[in-house]
Amino acid sequence: MSFPTLLLWLLLALVCWPLALLALLLWPVVWLLLLPFRILGFAVGGGLALIQALFYLPARLLGWRG
Repeated sequence: MSFPTLLLWLLLALVCWPLALLALLLWPVVWLLLLPFRILGFAVGGGLALIQALFYLPARLLGWRG
């Protein structure tokens, strides 16, 4: 945790501690809900990288460097 982040958390805890407590308790739930979308993003990115590699394969075999 970086120093500015720590200062912001301390400020939030001093000014509005119920909101800070709620954020700390709900963050793992939000992370779990967003996890499938992150996994889907990795899968889509890998699929697009595979398609790109297939398109560039003939040029790479002919000696093109890019």
